[in-house]
Amino acid sequence: MKIDTIGRTHLKPEGVENINANALARRLKKRITGEVRFDDGSRALYATDSSNYHQVPIGVVLPKSADDVVETLAACREFGAPILSRGGGTSLAGQCCNVAVVMDMSKYFNRILEINPSGKFARIQPGVVLDHLRDQAKAQYGLTFGPDPSTHNHCTLGGMLGNNSCGVHSVMTQFYGPGSRTSDNVEELEILTYDGCRMRVGKTSDEELAQIISAGGRRGEIYARLKKLRDTYADLIRARYPDIPRRVSGYNLDDLLPENGFNGARVGRLGIHAGHNP
Repeated sequence: MKIDTIGRTHLKPEGVENINANALARRLKKRITGEVRFDDGSRALYATDSSNYHQVPIGVVLPKSADDVVETLAACREFGAPILSRGGGTSLAGQCCNVAVVMDMSKYFNRILEINPSGKFARIQPGVVLDHLRDQAKAQYGLTFGPDPSTHNHCTLGGMLGNNSCGVHSVMTQFYGPGSRTSDNVEELEILTYDGCRMRVGKTSDEELAQIISAGGRRGEIYARLKKLRDTYADLIRARYPDIPRRVSGYNLDDLLPENGFNGARVGRLGIHAGHNP
């Protein structure tokens, strides 16, 4: 670790110097329809966020579709490159900086797919800016999305998932909505793991959980390990997990409890696109 003259902290993980960035860039350009930017200027632009951290990425990808995200992860996995999803770059603790391939979701992967007024939910892509969703939901149906960080006019919903954002009206959202945190307002996520497993997660009944585990495969393995984690520590989670409205650090292990619906969308945040309650 080193600190530069303006106080930014530089961290460089081991092993990234062995990644053939030029070959990776060529592979990505053949596989995706979005932009691939591995030039020095683009890497410099994405080396910082709103924090004091400064980490020059391996390269930048601007995906246009979920297929682009899948292909980007596959290429990075092949080359052993870390990957980082990024929205508006508003994070204050370095969440948007890494010596990795940065996927900027905000330019293209930013569509509002559906707003359902009767169900009071929306289906979106992760690069949607919060105010774009709120403005459309309010104008058409008089609805809103409760959590509202101060950067609401340029932060993305995908970034809010990663940070589990709250905002200045979180108390109002706590008492008059689903909850103060972004995770409280998530119904379902489509997630993609680094090893290529793509699946939808949300509330899961005991019957559904048993079916998923018995089906096997990578999805079944993930659910089985989560169930084992829950079963091993359920009593401790109930007794000692902090019961505070703005607990946004770490994993929401209490959402694995059966009384909370074994909700894979809320225990952690990693999504291709998500359904939210506006």
